[in-house]
Amino acid sequence: MTSTAETSETALLAASARRGWIVVAAAFVVMFCGLGGLYAFPAFFNALQQDFSASRAALSWVFSGAVALYFAIGVISGPLTDRLGARPVVLGGIALVGFSLIFAGMAASIATVALAIGLGVGVGIGFSYVPAVSAVQRWFLARRGFASGIAVSGIGLGTLIMPKVAEYLVANLGWRGAYTILGLFVVLAGGAAALFVDNAPEKRGMAPDGKLLQGPLPSRDELPGMSLGETIRSSQFRIFYLASVLASVGLFIPFVHLTPSAQDRGVDPSTAVTLFALIGIGSTAGRFLIGGVADRMGRRRSLALMFLGLGLMMGWWIFASSAIGLAVFALVFGLCYGGYVALAPALLVDVFGPRNASGVIGVSYTAAALGSLLGPPLAGYAFDLTRSYTVPIAIAGVLGLLSALLVSLMPEPHPTA
Repeated sequence: MTSTAETSETALLAASARRGWIVVAAAFVVMFCGLGGLYAFPAFFNALQQDFSASRAALSWVFSGAVALYFAIGVISGPLTDRLGARPVVLGGIALVGFSLIFAGMAASIATVALAIGLGVGVGIGFSYVPAVSAVQRWFLARRGFASGIAVSGIGLGTLIMPKVAEYLVANLGWRGAYTILGLFVVLAGGAAALFVDNAPEKRGMAPDGKLLQGPLPSRDELPGMSLGETIRSSQFRIFYLASVLASVGLFIPFVHLTPSAQDRGVDPSTAVTLFALIGIGSTAGRFLIGGVADRMGRRRSLALMFLGLGLMMGWWIFASSAIGLAVFALVFGLCYGGYVALAPALLVDVFGPRNASGVIGVSYTAAALGSLLGPPLAGYAFDLTRSYTVPIAIAGVLGLLSALLVSLMPEPHPTA
């Protein structure tokens, strides 16, 4: 006969495995709502440009400001999550995203749009994205790359779906009504998902990969890994950080400029927005596929290949003159971008351990903040001056190749729980 203790342990093991995937699903929805709400921006580009007579450089700053902020805020939200837990931080962040989108729909000037999107949405994502993605890392070890990939595929799916939804809403309700509807959706769906984000399996007597905690409940300082200070001072972190800065300069240029660039090459506006959505398809595929492959091939080696792909595809973009050529760029670029987003947090926890996972990931994301703050606005200024994107895209391609070289110099880590 099966004893009561054995039955209880079996039930707890099943609950541990189930709970990890619930956290993955919750993080997926949070990222779909938050990042999808921001990445719908290309669908609003023409309407905002016409209503406020704004230049491409000015609109680029709205988007870049939001991206830079949500990465930079990770340096605050990451350590805060390690102390307070992920749920309250994510809940506050996603609520700010939703209400900021609603506020954007009330804007009377481009400055107010910048305040709502660049500041409000940027800060809100910063307090929801890093805590959600770092929470997933705590529930997995052997399949960390795969689980992380599924969670962040919410961004890819949001990039695919939200711009087309926003395009439809803008056409039927105007850009103000569209932002209001998107904001309400983020508050309701994202807020509900945030309630299930959990970054402390040990408090439930659980361990990564659906296992049970052995021994007494450890304090955070007893978990394996480096302190935040030790991590920042290490040579491996500095290499990773520099590579992320270089890659991020070009990473977000297509998020702002692919749609207008396609229109400049004779692609009709609706198809141009669809091209941007193809980045979402590629990104979603990359997050699902690359994470699982990297678990077997090595996450450091896989990340270097993603950076290499980003650099090479910038060269492709320069010479793509048709909708088909741009579609190939969008899909492959999205694949590499999705792989990068899936692998970066998993690799960081592999190298530096789970003890300060949120803080380490949050600090590392300030690298992407620096890159994203430079890339899209400089590309916008270059176009306003020369009527061409060739020079900034070429520079971004070279920087992507350099980032791949830097990551290839890092040793392959041996992850711990």
